[in-house]
Amino acid sequence: MARQRDGKSAPAGASVIETWPALPLDAWTGTRDTLHLWTQVVGKLRCRQSPWVNHAWHVALYVTARGLATSPIAHGTRTFDVEFDFIEHRLVLRSSDGGLGGVALQAQSVAAFLGALMRELDRLDLHVDINRLPNEIPEPVPFDRDEAPREYDRAYAHRYWCALVQADRVLKIFRARFQGKCSPVHYFWGSPDLAVTRFSGRAAPQHPGGIPHLPDWITRDAYSHEVSSAGFWAGGGPVPHAVFYSYAYPEPPGFAEAGIGPAAAFYQPELREFVLPYDTVRTAADPDSVLLEFLQASYEAAANLGHWDRAALERPC
Repeated sequence: MARQRDGKSAPAGASVIETWPALPLDAWTGTRDTLHLWTQVVGKLRCRQSPWVNHAWHVALYVTARGLATSPIAHGTRTFDVEFDFIEHRLVLRSSDGGLGGVALQAQSVAAFLGALMRELDRLDLHVDINRLPNEIPEPVPFDRDEAPREYDRAYAHRYWCALVQADRVLKIFRARFQGKCSPVHYFWGSPDLAVTRFSGRAAPQHPGGIPHLPDWITRDAYSHEVSSAGFWAGGGPVPHAVFYSYAYPEPPGFAEAGIGPAAAFYQPELREFVLPYDTVRTAADPDSVLLEFLQASYEAAANLGHWDRAALERPC
């Protein structure tokens, strides 16, 4: 039997990995990019089959005990769900009439992944026509034409999911402190990131849009009301490492200069977000407390400078 860090036995064959695993971006960039596109393919199933929900909450995925999943999707009078299983490394399809299917998660092109998924859906009589153009990616290649070889490192896919499990758990603690309108903790595959969003209740100025390959009306629906949003992102571009982030829309005057804790947190001007390195959290003696300090402090900066009615919106501790 394998041994976990707390001394308890792990099931035979289980991956032995620290609770907050190291996730150096340069070690798994290829796998990160593969998962970005594969989660878009699966997310678009939910997008196609679901009624529109404000702020596009109907398209998101959710962290599960084995990976990332859609939750139930209607298909006529039946339902089905799709789950990335990062323990068995398989995409699992389940339908409400007992149907079961799957696709191996392995190094393969996006086109091959899409083809295998669509064949399984057709076999289960769950045909879905999706929009095959990726979102929020410069110069996107349609999924069915993306024949480039793609990496899939099982160990890093599993590490990423383990990081999402911890982020999801702590973000839900933070979410529970708010009694105003608040999103679920959910995984948006456009970015991709795990996010939770609080609302002041007031309408916001029209968002300028301009996100690559995302219609402006979707962005404006997402930011129709004032928000303070926080989450976890694997990193990229101006931030070459995993981070927790927090931002406000509209950004109130003085937000970028607000002093927030912990000491490792800083305002990233290109992103217009406060960020806290994931490594700061995972190596802390008490990761939960460090992350919750960041989430609370950055929210308070947004709420106080934006003159939110905090007494009405927050739950008494």
